[in-house]
Amino acid sequence: MDITKTAGVAASAADQSRRTRQSFGRTVRAYIALMKPRVLELLLVTTVPVMILAQGGFPNAWLVLATVIGGTASAGSAAAFNMYLDRDIDAHMQRTVNRPLVTGEVSPRGALIFAWSLAVGSTVWLWLTTNWLAATLSASAIFFYVVIYTMILKRRTEQNIVWGGIAGCFPVLIGWTAVTGSLAWAPFILFALVFLWTPPHYWPLSMKYREQYEEVNVPMLGATRNGSQVGLQVILYAWATVACSLLLIPVAGMGLVYTVSALVFGGWFIYESHRLYNRAVRGTEPRPMRVFHASITYLTLLFVAIAVDPLLPF
Repeated sequence: MDITKTAGVAASAADQSRRTRQSFGRTVRAYIALMKPRVLELLLVTTVPVMILAQGGFPNAWLVLATVIGGTASAGSAAAFNMYLDRDIDAHMQRTVNRPLVTGEVSPRGALIFAWSLAVGSTVWLWLTTNWLAATLSASAIFFYVVIYTMILKRRTEQNIVWGGIAGCFPVLIGWTAVTGSLAWAPFILFALVFLWTPPHYWPLSMKYREQYEEVNVPMLGATRNGSQVGLQVILYAWATVACSLLLIPVAGMGLVYTVSALVFGGWFIYESHRLYNRAVRGTEPRPMRVFHASITYLTLLFVAIAVDPLLPF
């Protein structure tokens, strides 16, 4: 009898330990989800290549790692603040109903503490490991995304993502200043490039989820205008993005790899934008997610070219 009881107690303890580990794992994954990991991927894509361009070769590995860590925490902080502030509308949109604050996996208080901890920690980290300018730019990016975009623009104007998208442009400045300690024309051109790229990247997504944005009264352009009007705006911004990318050639002395990449990938991005518009005008399904995914691929390949170009002799 005693042996049976002992075995039962041991099994119960093992089961409790397993549930504790699973619960801890879910909590960790929930907090990571607060940081919007897919957005962080774009941060890495834009930060590291700019550091290589600024250095004219591979920067110090520790500097790259420190900048990536700080930038990840900074962007994660902005995302966590955004989820905290938008938890009311996230609960009514199909694409956001599984976010941790909606499901209850993270409490509002826990999310707020997490966001502030990342904000302060990332700023101090970048100040200590890179320089004061990179840290200041990082803090500015958080402020812009949280206050200017999420709190002021997002629910008030269909131009929200145009000006709110500025927050996503800061990583190129942070990467450059982490290496050089100063700013120059090249990073500002890349800043403008990401700024111009953001609307034709996000507006197709808002077309896809038009009804959901209408339901929560968020005036994304894709929800307030018809398909042909949105498509025309996407075309204009796509052309402006590609034109801006070509400015980097004379300013930063870019070589053949970047030049060809900017022309080829840019031409593809423009083609997909025109395709969206033409389908909308004809009254057929515009398939906006083609442009959404194309925009991500375009930006990724362009910044890969930025990273590779300085390493080659032509």
